Amino acid sequence: MIDPGRLRQDVDGIAAKVGRRGFVLDAQRFRALEARRKELQLQTEQLQNERRSASSRIGAAKAKGEDVAPLIAAVGDLGERLGAAKTDFESVRAELADFAMTIPNVPDDDVPAGDTDADNVELRRWRDPLAFNFEPRDHVALAAGLLDLPAAAKISGARFSVLRGPLARLHRALTQLMIDTHTGAHGYEEVYVPYVVDRSALEGTGQLPKFEADLFAVGERDQFLIPTAEVPVTNLVRDRILDESELPLRFVAHTPCFRSEAGNYGKDTHGIFRQHQFEKVELVQVVHPQRSWDALAELTGHAEAVLRKLELPYRAVTLCAGDLGFAAAKTIDLEVWLPAEGRYREISSCSNFLDFQARRMMARFRAGGSRPEYVHTLNGSGLAVGRTLIAVLENGQDGDGVVHLPDALRPYMGGESRLQPETT
Repeated sequence: MIDPGRLRQDVDGIAAKVGRRGFVLDAQRFRALEARRKELQLQTEQLQNERRSASSRIGAAKAKGEDVAPLIAAVGDLGERLGAAKTDFESVRAELADFAMTIPNVPDDDVPAGDTDADNVELRRWRDPLAFNFEPRDHVALAAGLLDLPAAAKISGARFSVLRGPLARLHRALTQLMIDTHTGAHGYEEVYVPYVVDRSALEGTGQLPKFEADLFAVGERDQFLIPTAEVPVTNLVRDRILDESELPLRFVAHTPCFRSEAGNYGKDTHGIFRQHQFEKVELVQVVHPQRSWDALAELTGHAEAVLRKLELPYRAVTLCAGDLGFAAAKTIDLEVWLPAEGRYREISSCSNFLDFQARRMMARFRAGGSRPEYVHTLNGSGLAVGRTLIAVLENGQDGDGVVHLPDALRPYMGGESRLQPETT
C-alpha cells in the first residue's frame, strides 16, 4: 500500500508515476473522498466536543440542584447526529482504504519505461548457450516414458503432470540442492509453511484484491491455496514490531504453488512450463529500509548461484514499468536458456517491494526507543523447480536421447551422471 500521506500530499504525482505501469489512478475521485473524509472528521469532532460541553453543563446543573430538563431537551438529537456522522465517517474511510488497496506500487525511478516484456532491459549474461550439431529436442520428448501428462489429465485435467522414476528423483534432487545451497551457503532459515491461507494474508502481499481470478479458493471458507510461498512466508512478520537487531530476516521455503493461470489461457500449453500445480523454492528477506536495494542485489545473486551450480546459461533483465508485478517497485528477472525454443525464459523474479507490503501487513521494526518504522520486504524464486528441470533436460541432451547431469546434482542422484528415458 502506498503511504496515505504521500497520496494526500501529491496524488497527481503518484498518478503520473503509477501511470508508467499502465495504471490509471482516479485522482479526482481520491480528492473527493479525501475532502469528504476531512469534512466528516471535523463534523464528528465538533459534535463530540458539543456532547462533552453539554455533559459538563448538565453535570454542573445537577450538582447545584437545578432543573436539567431544558438542557437535556436542547441536546436531544445530539447523540443521533453524532452516531450518523461517525457512521458516515467510517464508511468514507473504508472506501478510501478500498481505493488505496487497488493502487499498485510506485515504480522506482530507475525502472525502464515500457509496456511489455519486449521493453525489458538486459543487464548481463552468464555462459553462452551450447551450439548443438543436432536439432535439440524439447523436455517432453527428452522425458518420454517418465513424464506422464495423459495420466495427470485423467486425474486432474489439463496443466498437471505426473513424473515417474528417475525424473521424479531429478525433480526432488533439484529441490534439495536449492534448499541446501540457500541454507548452507547463503544463510537463509528454512521454514515449512501452510499451503492454505486466508484472505488477509493475500491482501498483505498484494495478490488480493486484484488477482482473485488466478487463485484456487478452498470451498466457501474464504481461504485459498497458495500461489507462491511468498504469501505465508512474508506474513510471518504481519502485525509484528521487530527489534532492529533482528533484521535482516532471511527465509527459504519449498512449497507447491497453485495458480489457475486465468490470465494465461492458451499460453505455454505444451509440457510442464506453465502448470496449475508446480513447485518453487522461494527466498524472502525482511530488511532495514536503508538496506533494501543492497538486499535485492544479494537475493538476485543467491538465485543466480543455483543456475551457475547447474551450469545453465542465463541472463538477467530489469523489468520495464509496464511488466512489473502489482506490489513490486523493481524486479530483476532471471531467464534461463531453453534450446528447444531457442530463447531465454523466466525462471526467477527477484523483487523489492520497499514498504508496500509492510504497510498492508503492519510489519514494522523499532530502533531503540524510537517510533516503529515499516520494514522493507523482498522475494525471489531460488528457483522454480519445474522450469529448472526443463532447463537441465534440454541443456544436458546429447542428441541420442541421453541427458547428462551437472556435477552438482550427482550427489543427490545417487552418483548417477545421466538420465535416459525408457524410449528415445
